[in-house]
Amino acid sequence: MTVLNTIRGAFDLRRPLARIGAVLSALTLAACQPAGMGATGPETGQSIDPAQPVQVALLVPGGTGAADLDWLARSLSNSARMAAADARGARIDLRVYESGSDPATAAVMANQAVAEGARIILGPLFADSTNAVGNAMASQGVNVLSFSNNTDIAGGNVFVLGNTFDNVADRLVRYGVGHGKRRIMMVAEDDTAGQVGARAIERAIRRNGATLVGTAVHPLSKTGIDGVLPNITQAALSGNVDAVFMTANQGAVLPYLTDSLADAGVTSAQVQLMGLTRWDQPSARLQLRGVQGGWFAIPDTTMKAQFDQRYRAAYGETPHELGSLAYDGVAAIAALVRAGKSNALTTSGLTQNAGFAGISGAFRLKRDGTNERALAVATVRGGQVVVLDPAPRSFGGFGF
Repeated sequence: MTVLNTIRGAFDLRRPLARIGAVLSALTLAACQPAGMGATGPETGQSIDPAQPVQVALLVPGGTGAADLDWLARSLSNSARMAAADARGARIDLRVYESGSDPATAAVMANQAVAEGARIILGPLFADSTNAVGNAMASQGVNVLSFSNNTDIAGGNVFVLGNTFDNVADRLVRYGVGHGKRRIMMVAEDDTAGQVGARAIERAIRRNGATLVGTAVHPLSKTGIDGVLPNITQAALSGNVDAVFMTANQGAVLPYLTDSLADAGVTSAQVQLMGLTRWDQPSARLQLRGVQGGWFAIPDTTMKAQFDQRYRAAYGETPHELGSLAYDGVAAIAALVRAGKSNALTTSGLTQNAGFAGISGAFRLKRDGTNERALAVATVRGGQVVVLDPAPRSFGGFGF
């Protein structure tokens, strides 16, 4: 899920895309219809003539020779082309640039794109590349919609489209408080991603009037987890904890941690377990004893299923999970252009309050460069995903 850094520990799970997070005619997403405007603040970005074609540069992580990154680059490119074709009244001149994974290359490609007429940059993927592109574009007054979920690089002319830890943490804590889960213990890895996730959980606890009653931080190893298990178990079963919120960002942590807790008598039947990551991916996780009854957040899957089916029919392969972010970015731009907004690519246009209907649900960009995405709260029962609280279809009355 995260783009924060590559996570490697004693589990030695060396996934090529660990740096990436951390996630539509039958699809009417080009119906991302804009409404009201966001709060006042610094304005960046280019004004346009919405009656003319709008040139959008897409930076994708292709050209590295890595099969997974090439697949993701194809998914982003194809998804963006689908959105441009669906623009319905807005003319999007989409141009694709391979920026690899090197920040310097990404900045060069962004500069080339603007020299060739681009009015906004969609991408790149990685946080360090996004930072380089954002700096290169700032003096030229060009906004950047990155596929990153790293809020540390957001702000100014840089917006992140990826689903952030803050989104997930806030959704789960808010739901928990509404169901009497106010005293929360946090369990986090000691690596960069784990600590960024931990800070997101702490912010969500403060925002929603809950109480952080304990924290356990563990190294990325079985022995590291074993070392904190007694304290977690004692606290969880003390009667003073309503929920245990785990970052469990590294792929091997969740199975080992939740099953070890179950062995110690700590399951969601005793104290509510919840997690910052998807507990349903990969699907084999659904059979784990420790995840049964736990809470996690997922996007609205209705439009995503339609999008995947349409994509496979067009391109003969399944899109990468993050590919839909490119559709969202182009569709949002197209909706604003179609509405005749000369400020479609500026801060005030991109951050309009109503947000947009995305492939994975409603989303909107904030003036600080971060985003809000509507998420569902789900659990696992008998090895099946069960939605406890559906994702809202809009931001009206959603509490943002």
